Amino acid sequence: MGIKNSIVKFFIEPRLHEIQRFMANPYEVQHLVFVELISKAAKTEWGRKYDYASIDSIKKYQERVPVSTYEELFPYFERILKGENNLLWNTKIDWFAKSSGTTNSRSKFVPVSREAIADCHHKAGKDMLAMIFENYPETKVFDGKTLAIGGSHTPNPQAEGTNIGDVSAIIVENLPLWAEYSRAPNREVFMLSKWEEKIDKMIQSTVDENITSLSGVPTWMVVLLNKVLEHTQKNNIKEVWPNLEIFLHGAVSFVPYKGVFSQLCPGMNYIELYNASEGFFGVQDDKNRDDMLLMLDHGVFYEFIPSDDFDKKHPKTITLDKVQLHKNYALVISTNAGLWRYKVGDTIKFTSLKPFRIKISGRTKHFINAFGEELVIENADFAIATACQQTNAVISDYTAAPIYLQNKSKGGHQWLIEFDVMPTDINQFTQILDQTLRNINSDYDAKRYQDMALLGPKISVLPQNTFYKWLKSEGKLGGQHKIPRLSNDRNFVDKLLNEFVQ
Repeated sequence: MGIKNSIVKFFIEPRLHEIQRFMANPYEVQHLVFVELISKAAKTEWGRKYDYASIDSIKKYQERVPVSTYEELFPYFERILKGENNLLWNTKIDWFAKSSGTTNSRSKFVPVSREAIADCHHKAGKDMLAMIFENYPETKVFDGKTLAIGGSHTPNPQAEGTNIGDVSAIIVENLPLWAEYSRAPNREVFMLSKWEEKIDKMIQSTVDENITSLSGVPTWMVVLLNKVLEHTQKNNIKEVWPNLEIFLHGAVSFVPYKGVFSQLCPGMNYIELYNASEGFFGVQDDKNRDDMLLMLDHGVFYEFIPSDDFDKKHPKTITLDKVQLHKNYALVISTNAGLWRYKVGDTIKFTSLKPFRIKISGRTKHFINAFGEELVIENADFAIATACQQTNAVISDYTAAPIYLQNKSKGGHQWLIEFDVMPTDINQFTQILDQTLRNINSDYDAKRYQDMALLGPKISVLPQNTFYKWLKSEGKLGGQHKIPRLSNDRNFVDKLLNEFVQ
């Protein structure tokens, strides 16, 4: 093991002991997190509203404080964006993480406190290093640099001295100086907002570096690595960076990318992460498993909504001591950035209870997020309606699913549509559908930029009664049964095409 690896390991070992502590004492650690959160927020506007000072149990907290969505907390977020403080959290908010939009907004803006940066996101960076050593004790990854690909940030126009940006940019902007020496590209290139320019400059500045690990969203990493191969005229990435060992990935399912990465980077190791704008929740701790360790000491208190309560206005929640294996739960968090009983929108399943390990099982709504586009049914319905209106079309039903990456081809979406009245121009229909989605969903728009990560939609016109035949075959005829609008896999669309379309 090289000298740099030995130094990093020395400083990371205390974090390994902390991880082992919460694995052995999960309930005690979570209770300590809960008590600290309630105590710090007691004198905020929210804390006074719900009398946090008198909350002395998790049960009382659950009875008194409502489960909230982004839309329900947005009036507070909006005031914080305008510069107000001590509303949801007791320290000044200087950063806001920008992520995919909701049903009534193109993007959403989540407050990120200094405590969340240090005790959640930066601590998660130590967790990643710890897991590398745990799983690959002979690693030489720290003899080189990590190639990280992420977003950018801009000043918040509503409050001087505060900023809005991708959570990856927020993390990098607040890294300690020593961390800069082990990361590539430099901060100036990393923060570029124009993706095409950023990728070109990343290639120019890193092809001659000793890159030993990659970190980022698979969607954009595929784009970058293919561009690197074009630039260098090499056959695979190991010919460019022969010491490359590990890819730390998150944000979207890795399933569609496995085949592509096996070709791009033969012999690569992988560590999955559960990171979001709202917090950093999980890290793959065992290379022989395909799940993640739930991180219990990141300043996040967890609750879980059983599947029967997903759609209820006042859902029942349970804590860690009540969860069961292999059941779907919607994730609810209370955090050190002032997100109180906040519905993240993800659903998870527990794959282990000693310690607590999870898999992301989906979203609480229909969606496609194979490439980080986070397309939800509200987006799809609006875009379909707009395309129909402008092309005089009438549809009876539709569904959509990803077109997965193959070799060097890019991903996309396939839309299976049954028309009652065909559009006057199917190509115009497709263009309007695509452009409307770009207008209302910033993540979809980013992936569609110059076809870099996502190609335009492919429309497949289904024969009349195709969906009816499927419903009948499933014994689902009747008003309460609906066609699955969006799927994050191809099971449904492939079944329709293979069994019901001649």
